[in-house]
Amino acid sequence: MSEMRSEDYIWVVVDETEAEPEPVEGQRGWRDEVQKRISGLKQVKLPVADLEQNMGQFLQLVGRLFQQVDQQIGNDSTMKLDEVELSVEISGEGEVKLVAGGKAAGKGAIRLKFKRANSD
Repeated sequence: MSEMRSEDYIWVVVDETEAEPEPVEGQRGWRDEVQKRISGLKQVKLPVADLEQNMGQFLQLVGRLFQQVDQQIGNDSTMKLDEVELSVEISGEGEVKLVAGGKAAGKGAIRLKFKRANSD
């Protein structure tokens, strides 16, 4: 495994349009809508070290939230939190954001799936 260097970067494609896009169906004039969507995309070069730090902070906070869930459920309960799936987005500034609800549909969200390790 190679060591990460301070000059390591990753390219991220971000959508700079503010408004929710209109659905593109088979109607006439769809080319204009598609071109508008494509023109709103921009490539951003982000330092991997910044992304690593931001993802680490995000995962630490999410871990604390689910530790709290475990504590509130308690050891005597027949329920336990066994698996968690989250969708996250990386912004053009390198922020790691939790995507709520169905907002990730059609976007480049990253799915993180955590499963409890067997304690047997």
